[in-house]
Amino acid sequence: MAIYSKDEAQALLKKVLSYSTADECAVSLNGRTTGNIRYARNSVSTAGAQNSVSLVVESRFGKRSGIATCNEFDDATLKRCVQRAEEIAKLAPESPEYVPLLGPQTYVSPPSTATTLLTAATRAQAAADSMNLCAAKNLTAAGFLDGGTRFQAIRNSKGLEAYQQSTNTDFSVTVRTADGRGSGYAIADVTDPAKLNAKALTQRAADKALGSVNAKAIEPGKYTVILEPAALMDGGDLSLLGGLMYGLDARSADEGRSFMTKKGGGNRKGEKLFDERVNIYSDPMNAEVPGSAFDGEGLPTKRLNWIEKGVVKQLYYSRFWAEKNKVAATAFPSGFIMAGGTQSTAELIKSTAKGILVTRLWYIREVDPQTLLYTGLTRDGTFYIENGTIKFPIKNLRFNESPIIMLNNIEAIGRPQRLAGCLIPPLKIRDFTFTSLSDAI
Repeated sequence: MAIYSKDEAQALLKKVLSYSTADECAVSLNGRTTGNIRYARNSVSTAGAQNSVSLVVESRFGKRSGIATCNEFDDATLKRCVQRAEEIAKLAPESPEYVPLLGPQTYVSPPSTATTLLTAATRAQAAADSMNLCAAKNLTAAGFLDGGTRFQAIRNSKGLEAYQQSTNTDFSVTVRTADGRGSGYAIADVTDPAKLNAKALTQRAADKALGSVNAKAIEPGKYTVILEPAALMDGGDLSLLGGLMYGLDARSADEGRSFMTKKGGGNRKGEKLFDERVNIYSDPMNAEVPGSAFDGEGLPTKRLNWIEKGVVKQLYYSRFWAEKNKVAATAFPSGFIMAGGTQSTAELIKSTAKGILVTRLWYIREVDPQTLLYTGLTRDGTFYIENGTIKFPIKNLRFNESPIIMLNNIEAIGRPQRLAGCLIPPLKIRDFTFTSLSDAI
């Protein structure tokens, strides 16, 4: 049984806690039932399913803690897991950043998960639709489809109880021309797999692959760019917006290690660092991107305005750093929402006299954490825009840019789209810096 109900999960956790002799004990149970299919060169390479559940026990004696895990739940194994965590705790050094376990908390209830999930047959059909579309156009597809249900349950000796179940489906596809000179890409994730259209996404990638053949070289420099959502968030913390949001950490700022560090000490919370049109928040109750109700310690999530009208309103405070600074701790959210307008990417292109359309960025690396400077490369469809239309494909370019500068050079914000559990709009940015050409497709 990979997916436990709330009652089943809490009953198991309650039993585990009954075996504890530690000063404090926290137990978490995580499980998932997922299935996937992977294909390349228009042929399925792997397909499979996973049903797994695991238990984590943390035991504490004073400021010493130990952790043990198991995935079998007979009484003898559970007792041994607790015993092992306690043995480790007694050997461990005291933690200089110890904070007590949380007591009972109140949680929101994010929107319901999907009731119908992908089956092996529907996954196979989605892959077949994608491959057949490409084969008919003499194109080659490589894609991955993965989805299912997950749950997390937490209970501790201080009376905290938490449980949440969620569903998610992810799909990505890269399409290449037969001669390898053109490449396109599309990606999407959904809570309800009924909303996923793998064929339409593949068509988008195929159009970009066909359109990117015979790319021309242009001089590196500063250009107006339209960055599609995948160019902004695909890659988590190693993405332009992801790096920015993960960088809103109070401790690294206070310790002088980030772009949020204030000259002379402290942090820059409350300062206007971006264009006033920049508004980024998190909300576990958002219907399009429902989030986690709690973090790994059981701290409740809630709607938070991180950046409002260009002003940094919120920083992430761990429980230790919050206690040290006498402020409220922050549960880090599972996703972010950047408010946008109503324009589609196509409409942003129409409003552009000269510029570059960027489908995706990759090989992104942080150059300077103090200025949040990143470098990386475009890929899978980069196009020159003139007089509101795409004129020709261009060779890929290396960029050197900071999202801080980028979000001060906004010309337009498009309609947000779901990506990586977030809502991200396409952005039209002026003076985006490209430093060199790349021959890679």
